[in-house]
Amino acid sequence: MKLVIIDDDCLVSGALKTILEASGEVTVAATGTDGTDAVRLYREHLPDILLMDIRMKHMDGLQATVEIRKEFSDANILLLTTFSDDEYIVKALRSGARGYLLKQDYTNLLPALKAVASGQTVFGCEVVSKLPGLFRKTEAFDYAAAQISDRELEIITLIADGRSNKEIAAELFLSEGTVRNYLSDILDKLNLRDRTQLAVFYYQHK
Repeated sequence: MKLVIIDDDCLVSGALKTILEASGEVTVAATGTDGTDAVRLYREHLPDILLMDIRMKHMDGLQATVEIRKEFSDANILLLTTFSDDEYIVKALRSGARGYLLKQDYTNLLPALKAVASGQTVFGCEVVSKLPGLFRKTEAFDYAAAQISDRELEIITLIADGRSNKEIAAELFLSEGTVRNYLSDILDKLNLRDRTQLAVFYYQHK
């Protein structure tokens, strides 16, 4: 798994590089100190995952996420920060980041990277607990009118709860491939890009 790490504290990025490469499952192709480095290094290395801080000078991690995903719509960007501010979490979700972890969750970092690499969206426990209250509610959505079946609505709800495809498959007694097919159909019907947007959509219309 090839990574680029962006953090304005060189000691942090150095420590992350050492810890992750010691696992034998990660190669850190490059490190940088702000969002402009992130955009440049992403283009140069095309990593499997960009692991990035949020608060940085010149260009922060949220701006960099938006810029990179304009050019690389399938970019896997995992935000790693000390801040669990509601505003940051909402902006991270809307920017298309694949996950939002707190730096205190170091022990969960490698499993989170593997999950993101496999196409899942990952949030730390503290972040997940905040999600239901973060979005301004709009009118309830008529899922039936959008041809969303009861089974598909079940899957939407589980995705909004932060469940992986594997966990959903186990709970609903389906194969992971079937869950992926359901998710693809759901995104098409709701004209959404990915499971992160789907989670945001669900909480906005809950």
